[in-house]
Amino acid sequence: MPETPEPQRQVKRRKATFRVPLIALLAIFGLMVCLAPTAFADVPGLWALYVVPLGLIVFVVRTRTVATPQGLAVRTVFGHRDLPWEALKGLSISKRAKVRAVLTDDSTIPLPSVRTRHLPVLALVSGGRLKDPTGLIDDLVSESPETPKPTE
Repeated sequence: MPETPEPQRQVKRRKATFRVPLIALLAIFGLMVCLAPTAFADVPGLWALYVVPLGLIVFVVRTRTVATPQGLAVRTVFGHRDLPWEALKGLSISKRAKVRAVLTDDSTIPLPSVRTRHLPVLALVSGGRLKDPTGLIDDLVSESPETPKPTE
């Protein structure tokens, strides 16, 4: 019988995407339908009202924050910035539960769609580089595949 090599163990990569839910596009399309009678009335130039819903569509589709084991990728309507975990000093939380990344030079970058309830997910994806202030994932981070479990 030929000897078959063992299948390589697949390592699951952790990735989290924070974005505006795409169901918001349904409301924007509803706005476009409601604008149709006004936009196509006999007054010239009212079709320009469609610029507002089109801008909202671009905002919903483009704006997001992606967390990977390598770092954060922040995408806004007009820009994109990659932040490795080593470039982060920590996170700042505003009164409205919005989260900002604080860089090592003390500058801050807003993280779109990231709220305080997402901090455990960020701590899990970062692999322990960020601490979870809630303590919800302490067991998960300590039981990562790199560290062996103690036997009893």
